[in-house]
Amino acid sequence: MPELSHGRRMLVLAICCMSLLIVSLDNTVLNVALPSLQRELNASTSGLQWTIDAYTLVLASLLMLAGSTADRIGRRRVFMAGLVVFTLGSLLCSLAPDLNWLVVFRMVQAVGGSMLNPVAMSIITNTFTNPRERARAIGVWGAVVGLSMAAGPLVGGVLVDSVGWRSIFWVNLPVGLAALLLTWRFVPESRAPRARRPDPVGQVLVIALFGSLTYAIIEAPHGTWRSTAPFAALALIALLSLLRYEPRRPEPLIDLRFFRSAPFSGATVIAVSAFAALGGFLFLSTLYLQNVRGLSALEAGLWMLPMAVPTFLCAPLSGRLVGSRGPRLPLLFAGGAMTVSGLLFALFEAETSNATLVVGYVLFGVGFGLVNAPITNTAVSGMPTDQAGVASAVASTSRQLGQTLGVAVLGAVLAAGVGASSYADTFVTASRPGWWILAACGAVVLVLGALTTGPWARGTAERAAARLATEERPRAGVGG
Repeated sequence: MPELSHGRRMLVLAICCMSLLIVSLDNTVLNVALPSLQRELNASTSGLQWTIDAYTLVLASLLMLAGSTADRIGRRRVFMAGLVVFTLGSLLCSLAPDLNWLVVFRMVQAVGGSMLNPVAMSIITNTFTNPRERARAIGVWGAVVGLSMAAGPLVGGVLVDSVGWRSIFWVNLPVGLAALLLTWRFVPESRAPRARRPDPVGQVLVIALFGSLTYAIIEAPHGTWRSTAPFAALALIALLSLLRYEPRRPEPLIDLRFFRSAPFSGATVIAVSAFAALGGFLFLSTLYLQNVRGLSALEAGLWMLPMAVPTFLCAPLSGRLVGSRGPRLPLLFAGGAMTVSGLLFALFEAETSNATLVVGYVLFGVGFGLVNAPITNTAVSGMPTDQAGVASAVASTSRQLGQTLGVAVLGAVLAAGVGASSYADTFVTASRPGWWILAACGAVVLVLGALTTGPWARGTAERAAARLATEERPRAGVGG
């Protein structure tokens, strides 16, 4: 990629952030619309889970493929294709006649989304080569997630209450078209000097692992052991096959050598834990506020602002902290805040009091706002620059997998606890195990944030990078 002026770099960052905005906004807006979807389409709890997880599941399954493909054939080209598919999928979602078609069209959206975020992060990584500038750019990137969380509940509430749930997908159309035109005009093309070749077997195994695991979790409360056990077994077989097959390939879909770095491994697990907490938190909160408290979509959106605003404010602060002091401090604060938030709900039933509900929301918003920038920065730092797409795609995959599992696990726990009763009668008791899980996710962020950011962890990263560079040279010679 040619050296760009400061103004042009800022414009590229803005265009990439537009893609993140529509993808992130789509999820937060949809959460507010879940009760309306439930009523209009007669959806069960598992049906609501699938409207979210069909998207995040496909996204998680295809992100690494999209990252390596973009490195190979051109990041700008793949990014533009993603904008086209995502915008078309959004239009189809707004026209869905029933829940099944909505789930299918959400999967179409996800195919486009898989070509946006990891590729945009790769473009940013290659545009901002100075480490300090890159950390600040990633902080802005994280702030956009906060902006989507702040705007999503309000935008969704206004649209759902005034026009209906279908209108939430219309928001993506003008933004997607504008981003497409700006990308075509201002974003330069870039490719990796030597990108990985396709790995179809690895891709199939990833899809089998993520899909079968999610299905087994979501359907467990509604089916029998015999109906879900085969999918759990398939997930285990796919995982073991990946661990055996991928290291044997010269250019694998998932380069397991990256995980020799403790910071990279820690960032991956932290991403899964933090975004599992986010997915579960949004799912439980929106159902509680509307189905138990009886609030409208707009009123529920306003109640979620104490969570969304701190996320928006803390994300750029986290980026600056990572750039000046490293990732440890924001990760420790993030893990601590998320853990305390979960414990407030699990131990003290925070949702039953307005004051404790607001405190719990603020703490979670602070924690989640601080966690995103160190995840991204750690994932791409120390990795070979010509594999930026693959490295950032692993981090993005971890986020989406975490959100998928959060909705699947906490939704399954809620469904099992509620049973045939109404939400209003049993929600607080039925959701308590879910809040314990959320607190545990925060504790994972806290512990790994301490363990994988110290001198020992940095030493493993340096050794992994040196070993990776040594092993890449013979492979490059063999590949010609």
